Amino acid sequence: MKVIDLINDKDSQPFSFEVLPPIKGNGTGVLFDTIDRLREFQPRYINITTHRSEYVYKELGNGLVERHRVRRRPGTIAISAAILQRYNIPVVPHIVCSGHTREDLEYMLLDLQFLGISDLLVLRGDKAKEDHIFCPTGDGPSHATELIEQINAFNNGRFYDGSEIKCTGERFHYGVACYPEKHEEAANMESDLAVLKMKVEMGAEYAVTQLFFDNKKYFDFVERARREGIMIPIVPGIKPLAKLSQLAIVPKIFHCDLPEPLYREAVKCKTDEELRRVGVEWATTQCKELLAGGAPNLHFYTVSAVDSICEIAKNIY
Repeated sequence: MKVIDLINDKDSQPFSFEVLPPIKGNGTGVLFDTIDRLREFQPRYINITTHRSEYVYKELGNGLVERHRVRRRPGTIAISAAILQRYNIPVVPHIVCSGHTREDLEYMLLDLQFLGISDLLVLRGDKAKEDHIFCPTGDGPSHATELIEQINAFNNGRFYDGSEIKCTGERFHYGVACYPEKHEEAANMESDLAVLKMKVEMGAEYAVTQLFFDNKKYFDFVERARREGIMIPIVPGIKPLAKLSQLAIVPKIFHCDLPEPLYREAVKCKTDEELRRVGVEWATTQCKELLAGGAPNLHFYTVSAVDSICEIAKNIY
């Protein structure tokens, strides 16, 4: 069953989550422990992120350094296959423009097709840390819409260079990202929604939001999307606050507001555990309201939040 069918299935648990591949050199123990703890809530699917390579600097002595490009978290496709084999839970690997040429992306599609994995989340991805604006790698796509074009061509039997695929496999299905508080690079919400509508017209079957803490912004976003003719399921992305450092980091990195009632309670906290309790309470209320308001699924971002997500899931399911 495709992910879009699972999202639309009213009889299955409206729960899914995202995990990161292990850091290079680490095993799968922590990853599988996360899945072991969360699978009791019968996830519809599991997303696996993709991370671009980045520059690191190695000291050579005498004040000299040498720059190397490394990938700290390789293995999205392999981890997706391992999860599918181990748990028999549908997997959704992220496919991103960031850090990849069109040939790189084509080989990823071929590998996924060989593995029988046909659901994707298609994203532009983050810019490199050393770049002020997003820069494609080689001839790689600059926008998610360009990556969608390549996937659509692949589905229709054409490699990126235009040559024919002699033996076509199962077609890829895909979701995309959306932003209830606007993508940081969008001029305004109208232009951001226009891009989302373009992705839908090209074949996106559902959208997953960036994390947010104010449900009104989600419901307003869905209403505006519907007025623009965007009728696909819009899945809310949830990440509970869990550490004091996140009060400054999360709004900056994810470009989202902390509602005043949440912030007022959060700044009273003296320890991470106190804030984690506030985060669980807020997210539990948030999730119940989202489901009552018609959200098709709840999608959780697990980084630094597995304990909290387990509590929240127990509170609502």
